[in-house]
Amino acid sequence: MRPNRREMLKLAAAGGTVAMATSAARAVTIPDPPQPACLRLSCQENVAPGKSLTEKLDFLEANGFEGLEPGGRGLAGRVEEFQKALQGRKIKISAICSGYEGVLISEQEEVRRKCVATMKEILTAAGALGSTGMIMVPAFTGQTQLGHWESRELLLQLLPDLAEHAKQAGTRILLEPLNRREAHFLRQVPDGAAICRDVNHPGIGVMGDFWHMTWEETNDMAAFLSAGDYLQHVHMASRKTRKMPGEDEGDNYVLGFKGLKVLGYQNYVSLECGSKGDRTQTIPVAVKLLREQWEAA
Repeated sequence: MRPNRREMLKLAAAGGTVAMATSAARAVTIPDPPQPACLRLSCQENVAPGKSLTEKLDFLEANGFEGLEPGGRGLAGRVEEFQKALQGRKIKISAICSGYEGVLISEQEEVRRKCVATMKEILTAAGALGSTGMIMVPAFTGQTQLGHWESRELLLQLLPDLAEHAKQAGTRILLEPLNRREAHFLRQVPDGAAICRDVNHPGIGVMGDFWHMTWEETNDMAAFLSAGDYLQHVHMASRKTRKMPGEDEGDNYVLGFKGLKVLGYQNYVSLECGSKGDRTQTIPVAVKLLREQWEAA
């Protein structure tokens, strides 16, 4: 017996639902990573406890860290210091945190020139230290009056030269998206990845910071996957007060770690945060939490 019109509509609806489900399943099919991801812990130099660089490195090494993230200010004059301090250690230099002068997307040319010159100096030192890259924020809130598209166009004009300098030095620029209270431009990891794609140069990448992502991203995993191979560094902090991971109730990074595992992420996950307590005590607790959540991801 042939189906009537109402039955035909039901069949069509059911067929459409199946087609949509099949399409959705196909859309989220993700290939296996080229290599298993690894959790390589790093810590900013000013976050690590210790009165001297040696004491800081001793503490970090004893707690399983593989990376140290120094600041960029004055880095050119500290290259030999770091090289000597790291001899015979498992710890390497991860990223370099900012340190340049000026504002890259300032309306004032002299301010942009100062930024470019100091960035190149830091990039040269970063390359000498085998660093993942130099973290760069195009502008903080109040540093430029340019709108979004003007800021983006100017950034795309300036980045190719800087990216080439970074490549020649053996490192890269790492764009850091910030939350809306700290920057009006470049606030999400996908935005940073889109800029990387437009520049299309191996001397540029993007990073993710769980603190900023708390306020700007709807899904940590999706944010990281959007960046793909451009993702080259990650910052860690508690999700409410930017303290040590685990010091805020409900600190959870599992979804983001799932994204890193899908990508086969190989670079550093670095502490950039304060602490409510004694860092000699709170850092080991944070390490334990991060390793547990990495395994759970």
